[in-house]
Formats: sequence, structure tokens, C-alpha cells
Amino acid sequence: MSDANSALITRFYQAFQRLDAEAMVACYSDDIVFSDPAFGTLRGKDAGDMWRMLISRAKNFSLTFDHVRADTRGGSAHWVATYVFGQTGRTVVNDIQACFVIRDGLICQHDDSFDVWRWSRQALGTPGLLLGWSPMLRNKVRQQALNGLRAFQAR
Repeated sequence: MSDANSALITRFYQAFQRLDAEAMVACYSDDIVFSDPAFGTLRGKDAGDMWRMLISRAKNFSLTFDHVRADTRGGSAHWVATYVFGQTGRTVVNDIQACFVIRDGLICQHDDSFDVWRWSRQALGTPGLLLGWSPMLRNKVRQQALNGLRAFQAR
């Protein structure tokens, strides 16, 4: 089982490298719960649509992943995404640790964690440097991310 779970996590990131959102979403259960510092918690279709939106907007994107580990209940991986942040045109190198819960051969929980202050300094420049640690800026980033997702879903 741990080999199958490791293969599932690897398949997810290989699809991400190809910018294949549908193959990524196929690795998720229908009741997926995703969380990260930018979007907060997303459930079900919202999680899949987040990947569809991010991939549709990807500019100068590359991804590496390593340290895939798995057991019978889930796993983890480290990944680094490099891309141009659309709102500012600034290049971001986001270093992320992922944890997964896997049930019946599909990912049912996916938690990404990264240094928001580091991300905001890269994505937003001086405002991120000065305010990236603050709950105010973090809440604003989350609200903008969710607004972008809702607009993507409405089209």
C-alpha cells in the first residue's frame, strides 16, 4: 500500500509538472479537503478548480519535487514551484511541504505549508517585505485568492 500511495503522490506532481490539472484532480477523492496559507481550506470541487485556475494562469512555470514518502494512510512530499506572479509580474520561487491523507487509492486530504512572509516578499516586493508577516496582509492575500477562484468558477 505504501508503494501505491507513493506512486499516487508522484503521479500528482508529474501531472503538475505537465500543467495537467485534470490528471491532478483525478488523484483526489470527491470529498477532498485542501488547505494552504493562500487559499485557506477548500473542499471538493473548489480544490480541483483552484488547480485548474492556477494552471490556466501559469506563466514561466516550472516545478520540482522530491522526498516523496508514504505509508498505508498517506504521505508527504517537498516541492518547489517557480512562476511569475500575475498581479505584479514578479518571479516567485515557492518552497512547499505537502502532507497527504489517502483513502481508497485517492488523496482525501492535502495540506501545503510554506513561509508566507518569504512568498509575499517575492510576489509583492516592498509591501510584502514590510507587511508579509501581518495577519492583515495574509487575510488580504487569502481574500484575493478566493475572489480569483470565484471569478474563475463563474466564467
